[in-house]
Parts: sequence; C-alpha cells; structure tokens
Amino acid sequence: MLIGRSVTAAALLALTTAACGTQPGGERTAPSQSPPPSAGAQPSSGPSAEAWPACAQPAEAPTVPPSATASASPPAGPDGRPEQHGDGAPHYAENHAYRMQASLTPEKRAWGAASAKLVRAELEKVREAGGAGAYGAFPEERVVAALARLGCGEEHGVHISDGFYSLHTGTVCVSGRVTRDELTTEVHGAYAEPQPGTGPCVENRGGH
Repeated sequence: MLIGRSVTAAALLALTTAACGTQPGGERTAPSQSPPPSAGAQPSSGPSAEAWPACAQPAEAPTVPPSATASASPPAGPDGRPEQHGDGAPHYAENHAYRMQASLTPEKRAWGAASAKLVRAELEKVREAGGAGAYGAFPEERVVAALARLGCGEEHGVHISDGFYSLHTGTVCVSGRVTRDELTTEVHGAYAEPQPGTGPCVENRGGH
C-alpha cells in the first residue's frame, strides 16, 4: 500500500509539472483583444485647436443642406483664388501643411454662412457711411466698431489691415475685404499656423 501511494503521488507530481511547463502564466498566452493604437493618431494642437468664444451668432439655428459635405478649403492665392500647383514639387504638401485650414462639417459651414451674413450687414453700414481713406480702405477703428456690434473683439481673433478683416465666430473663420469698391466674405476653418501676430484666420505667408 505504501508503494502504491508513492507511485500515485509521483504520477500526480509529474502531471502538475508538465502542465505548468506547457502554459506558464496561463493568461499571458491568450491573444490580445484590443487593437494597438493608431500610429497616425496625434492630439490636436496649435491655434486652430483653441476654443474661441462665440460672436456674430444668428438668432435662430440655420438649416443645414442635406446634400452638404464636409470639406477643407485650399489655401487662396493673392488674387483670392485657390492656388493651383499641378503635380507639385516633392514634399509640397509637407512643406505647406502649416497653411492648411481646419475642415468644416456641414453644420459648421451652415452656421458660418449665417454669421457671415451678419458680418456683411454691419460692414455694409461702414461702406454706406462713406469716408474711405487711402486705397479705398476705411479706418480700422470703424471696422472694429462694426464687428464689436456683433460682439466680436480681440478675444475672437479680430484682425484688420488695409481693408482686410478676419475673425473667429467660435465655430468658423469669417474673413474678406471691406473697401469703398468691394465687400467680400469667406467662411473657412482656422489655419494650422496662422500669420504670427494675427488671429487664427489669417494665412501664414511665410515659408517652412
């Protein structure tokens, strides 16, 4: 009986040892159930990612066109038209990434259009009052006052220079020109790296 018990104990010990050797740690041999994080995922940063207070907001929510699609506007050239680069030089996109605008959802674009309409109405009053200065540009303080009537000030990235104006409504950028001979409005996203010393809605004319 003593021999039989010894043999049985030895057999159990052998089985236990073999089992531990084939699956050490148990759970560590199971495949991972979570995918690895995306290598391209990067946290947003820079002026375009900042939260700006709201101004020039319509009294009622605008209607979002059902066919509208999100898009990012290409950088505009000096004449206001989208720049054309053909095939482009090598690394053109990388070298000009700082000029990229934040993309706009259909809802943001609709709100931006409503805000731009309010901005245009106030700037039209400036033109109707007359008194343009050099090159047909109105005094900056008059344009500042017009935008202030919509609640848009320094904290909204307002920038005015030689007839050009820009501001951030808290949702989108509204920019354009207001002179004796023209009044334009454009709705677009904030720039990744705007022109230093200006608001988030002024294209950087520098180079990388």
